[in-house]
Amino acid sequence: MSSTVLTSTSRVTVFPLEALSVAYTTQSSDRRGLGDIGLVAVVDERSDGEELWRLARDLGGRPGDQDQARWILTQASRARVVASYMNLPDETWTAYVRRRVELDALFANHDLLLTGRIALRSHGQCRPG
Repeated sequence: MSSTVLTSTSRVTVFPLEALSVAYTTQSSDRRGLGDIGLVAVVDERSDGEELWRLARDLGGRPGDQDQARWILTQASRARVVASYMNLPDETWTAYVRRRVELDALFANHDLLLTGRIALRSHGQCRPG
């Protein structure tokens, strides 16, 4: 499966999930700036992001893409709310999106989930402390 490459600067939350370092950020589909697109990606140049989907299936017990997508977004939004993880307010990043799932209903303020891997410009392959 081919990847879509996205580059932007936005608020990024980096958090641990099992043995992974994961980054979460949002994008907007229009000028309103609603952050309706959730990007959850693994911070590891050897990853393709499929590990997130395996965790959603195995740990989250979720059988289908919609439920797995909601589980992934729950982990990401929970990490941002907890605020004990690494929050990078203006991080420049490049994401290699492997999966795109349009949610059947708005969830955690997102209509769309993108997953894959991400490279963080100023922090390299940072790992949360």
